[in-house]
Amino acid sequence: MSDEEDLEDFEPDQEDLEREDDEKETEEWEDDRKEEEGGSEEWILNPLTEDMMKEGLSLLCKTGNGLAHAYVKLEVKERDLTDISLLRYYIHLRYVDISENHLTDLSPLNHLTHLLWLKADGNRLRSAQLNELPYLQIASFAYNQITDTEGISHPLLGILNLKGNQIQTVTGLDPQKLISLHTLELRGNQLESTMGLNLPKLKNLFLAQNMLRKVEGLEYLSNLTSLHLRDNQIETLSGFSKEMKSLQYLNLRGNLISNLQEFAKLRDLPKLRALVLLDNPCTDENDYRQEALVQMPQLERLDKEFFEEEDRSEANEIRQRMKEEQEQEQEQEAELEHYEDPE
Repeated sequence: MSDEEDLEDFEPDQEDLEREDDEKETEEWEDDRKEEEGGSEEWILNPLTEDMMKEGLSLLCKTGNGLAHAYVKLEVKERDLTDISLLRYYIHLRYVDISENHLTDLSPLNHLTHLLWLKADGNRLRSAQLNELPYLQIASFAYNQITDTEGISHPLLGILNLKGNQIQTVTGLDPQKLISLHTLELRGNQLESTMGLNLPKLKNLFLAQNMLRKVEGLEYLSNLTSLHLRDNQIETLSGFSKEMKSLQYLNLRGNLISNLQEFAKLRDLPKLRALVLLDNPCTDENDYRQEALVQMPQLERLDKEFFEEEDRSEANEIRQRMKEEQEQEQEQEAELEHYEDPE
């Protein structure tokens, strides 16, 4: 079995990610972790042992030269581990799950240069920084205490999960190094700005449940297909541009957009098909759905309802009437200028 075939078993389904964004999360274990973080309890030192390794190792594969075999998958989650120094000697590992322990240091992973997949959720990490791992493709550091995005520079990394941390500003994500990153998960942090996310290969960006007031610095993400901004404090639809030519799904549920005129700012998104604005003040307006379709004729679905052909016909009529009125105004202005300046 190839590494690529193996990796398919570990990659999350994109539909599951989008579905998760549309639901309030109520994981009980997350509440338990908050209680733990609030306390002053010191964890008893509990290093990874050879016995734990024997229990957790699986998936026997050929090593690089093809002449020997080694176990390449390790699962040691929920072991109350505080130290994984022993991992530095298991250089053939490709898949490592060390989630839901009490780890604060991942530096032993720097020796695992064949690593493809890493899950380190639910620990006590304050950083996701590692040396450049040349084959790492999926990395998850969800529900830690990470405060920045520095030191992440793996060239084949395609999916990065930093959900549920304490990140306020995105820095250090270098598009020259993160040349494969297509899915970035930053839900449930403390972000106040979308700056620092100019990663041209991004297709899926999850920024729900932060402290964002506007969209900025995303104008040139030409490959972005889905953008999740639910449960922020966004008041305006500025920050979108025609360069975002691949954007199809935009979720802005639970924000502060109140003016229907803001819809015009999404007019230049040629492939936008689904827009979610539930729980925004603007949805209380009587002509909310009609105005959205007038300004964005490419839309197929607003919130959870698809537009009918009747809706489209009515919107087309309104759009045509607006165009005619605009042309008349321009003609009148031209005539006025002619009378004022007969020469």
